[in-house]
Amino acid sequence: MTPRAVEVLKSVALIAAEDTRHSRPLLNHYAVTTAMTAFHEHNERQMMDKLTVMLQAGESVALISDAGTPLISDPGFPLVRECHRLGIPVSPIPGASAALAALSAAGLPTDRFYFEGFPARTSHARREQFTRLKDEAATLVFYESSHRVADTLVDMALVFGESRTAVMARELTKLHETIRRDSLGVLCDFVAGDNNQRKGEFVILVAGKTAAEEELDPEAIRILRILLEEMPVKKAAALTARITGGKKNRLYRQALEWRE
Repeated sequence: MTPRAVEVLKSVALIAAEDTRHSRPLLNHYAVTTAMTAFHEHNERQMMDKLTVMLQAGESVALISDAGTPLISDPGFPLVRECHRLGIPVSPIPGASAALAALSAAGLPTDRFYFEGFPARTSHARREQFTRLKDEAATLVFYESSHRVADTLVDMALVFGESRTAVMARELTKLHETIRRDSLGVLCDFVAGDNNQRKGEFVILVAGKTAAEEELDPEAIRILRILLEEMPVKKAAALTARITGGKKNRLYRQALEWRE
């Protein structure tokens, strides 16, 4: 929490919270006694009239979500849109954002990224969704729940390829924070083999498709990754070329890109 956020929560007339039970301990911790009302995906349209009437009367309302930044895969869009329509000022109070926090620590390109939010709930729909994205060059950013993270990683490995670099960021900024950067195939095994890694809230980042990966055979990529764990770039590329018949220079450039 930032000092500004605490000050705002204490000064507004009402706090609209995604889950009042979830927010109450946090407000108690900061001695915030402001009245609170529930505002979530099931009642946000019904609550809009009440909140906009207050706002038009000159009162201030703070909108908070259970974690991260409001409206980023969280409720609030219809209310904010309506405020803009009515000429009611909307001001962000910056704080933690899971997507940006994960990007800053992932070691993947951040000059361009594509935020996809939560993947589809069923495997068939997820695979169709990933298929539409598999040739995207920008870093892909997803949120996922503990109930589906293992299955989602499996579907990602199937569509993007087991050798595609990815990052799993779990419980960011919390006690059991985990940030693991590896190939999708290795991440699948990592999560499947440790029940603790299937708990909490997740951001999954998938590297964009590179020109080098387009030209390389998946088996060559797999072998090159294994050899890079044991030997220098030049030697790993040369040996991979001998084993697979691939172009040594292309393999060398790919290995350098991964190392960088």
